[in-house]
Amino acid sequence: MIGITILGATGSIGVSTLDVVSRHRDRYRVVALTANTEVDRLYQQCMTCRPQYAAMADEASAQRLRQRLDQAGAAVEVLSGVDGLKQVATLDSADYVMAAIVGAAGLLPTLAAAHAGKRILLANKEALVMSGAIFMDGVRRGNARLFPIDSEHNAIFQCMPPDFSRGLAEVGVRRIFLTASGGPFRTRAIDTLDSVTPAQACAHPNWVMGRKISVDSATMMNKGLEVIEACWLFDTMPENVQVVLHPQSVVHSLVEYADGSVLAQLGSPDMRTPIAHALAWPERIASGVTPLNLFDVARLDFEEPDMARFPCLGLAYQAMDQGGTATAILNAANEVAVQAFLAGSIAFTSIPVVIEQTLGAVGARSVDSLDVVLEDDAAARSHALSLVRRDNGRIAL
Repeated sequence: MIGITILGATGSIGVSTLDVVSRHRDRYRVVALTANTEVDRLYQQCMTCRPQYAAMADEASAQRLRQRLDQAGAAVEVLSGVDGLKQVATLDSADYVMAAIVGAAGLLPTLAAAHAGKRILLANKEALVMSGAIFMDGVRRGNARLFPIDSEHNAIFQCMPPDFSRGLAEVGVRRIFLTASGGPFRTRAIDTLDSVTPAQACAHPNWVMGRKISVDSATMMNKGLEVIEACWLFDTMPENVQVVLHPQSVVHSLVEYADGSVLAQLGSPDMRTPIAHALAWPERIASGVTPLNLFDVARLDFEEPDMARFPCLGLAYQAMDQGGTATAILNAANEVAVQAFLAGSIAFTSIPVVIEQTLGAVGARSVDSLDVVLEDDAAARSHALSLVRRDNGRIAL
């Protein structure tokens, strides 16, 4: 039996992972589950899966979960805080770690899993966006195995030759095409984006996701973060990663080879496919996904992204080109700006303004330690917060 820790079990990726695992109970067992503060949902998951451990982000939530599990007679040890997350990410009984905590909070436990040599199913892109060099070094030093869960990066992984780690040029890869749906505002008039509401931004046309990642999809910052992630995962430069708008979300990404071949991975827009792929690799197992019907799809469209419509995408390329802690600053400012937008404190179009001004104000440094990354992350959050205030949906400039 393969033991699995799921970091971020109550989110969409965590729930999808549990669904796939439930279809293969003879193969996998859940040894630990974690959540931020969703006690009720994690309690239900614990009662269903009966893990050895559960962990909450704070001790107050952990205590509430502990009391409920004790009353139910469930023998689950409940931990809390970063130390608790790191502990369940490095358990001897956990062969695989699904890293699905959203945002910067997932960095430390995911890095701990890398140092412990786990098979990491990486759905937390911030681990690479914030500290790509440190994280990839941790994977190498810990002899961990890294499998991307983002549908796009998993598609690229599937289209790559098995020895791509030798270098993309060495294995004949010329370019990566990273597909994007374009989100809910791909065709909306640019001069009306100022009035976008959180509900509209979270109404993704193809995928069911959490609120933060849904807004990132609407601004295409999610795709910008994925460009950065692709550069680290596949050891390439941003100019070799081309974003392509593909509104059907059927082609999940493509890889172009030196001989002119272009390989693509297609499938229904359901995260259980990449999850099942990473869980079973190099085998294939049932995921519960509805098979793709090409006759229903009928057509596949591809467009070049409009950088005027999606300035966040350009800012991500800029930060990756700049290097150092610039991508950590970008990510931190985006998290603050998106939270402010969801709270109704700033306009949708103010999100890139906060990010750009924070990148300009917080000077990027070379990454020589995790402390430097965390310091610049904190500085970026502080500056972004200073820009954000309730002022008719505008930024205080």
